[in-house]
Amino acid sequence: MDSVDAAFDATPRRDFLPRGVRRRASYDGPLTIAAGQTNSQPRTVDDMLRLLDVRPGQHVLDVGAGSGWTTALLAHLVGPSGVVLGVELEPELVSFGGANLARTHRPWATIRLATPGLLGDPDGAPYDRILVSAMARSLPTALVDQLADDGVLVVPVDGTMLRVTNPGAVVTEHGRYRFVPLR
Repeated sequence: MDSVDAAFDATPRRDFLPRGVRRRASYDGPLTIAAGQTNSQPRTVDDMLRLLDVRPGQHVLDVGAGSGWTTALLAHLVGPSGVVLGVELEPELVSFGGANLARTHRPWATIRLATPGLLGDPDGAPYDRILVSAMARSLPTALVDQLADDGVLVVPVDGTMLRVTNPGAVVTEHGRYRFVPLR
C-alpha cells in the first residue's frame, strides 16, 4: 500500500459526509454536501493527490476545503511534521469541515474562512503543495505566485487537470474533469 492508499484507508469518506448522504459514501462520484458544493469523486481525489506528490513535513494549501475530506487526506500525507491549511468561502462548510477534520485528531491541519476576492492564502506562502478542488477558468496566477521554489500546484482549469511545477511554472495536462466553479 502506497502513501495515497494509506491516506484513503485512514480517512474514510463517510466521515466527511452529511448523515443523509453517508450511505452513498462508496459511490465513485461527487456527492452534494451543502451550500451548492460537493464532496469530490474519490477516483478524482486519488488522481489529484498522486499528481500533487505530497511528502511528509510539507506546507500544503487546500483551496476549496468543503467537507474537510481533502484537508484530512493531505494532513495524513504530510504527517505531524507538516502543516495543512484548508480555505473555504462558505461559512457553513468551514464549520462542517472543521468539525469533521477535528475528529481525525490531526491538529497540524486547520480549515478557515477564505477571504472573498483573495485566492489562496498569500500571507502563509510559500506553499510546497497547493490543491484546488474547484474549476478555474484560467490558470490562477495568484496561486502560482504562492508556490515554493520547488512547489507543485494541481488545479482543474476549463475542464483539464493541470499540474504546475516550479521552478519556472511548468504546466502539464492530465485528463478531463468536472468541478464546481472556483470563486
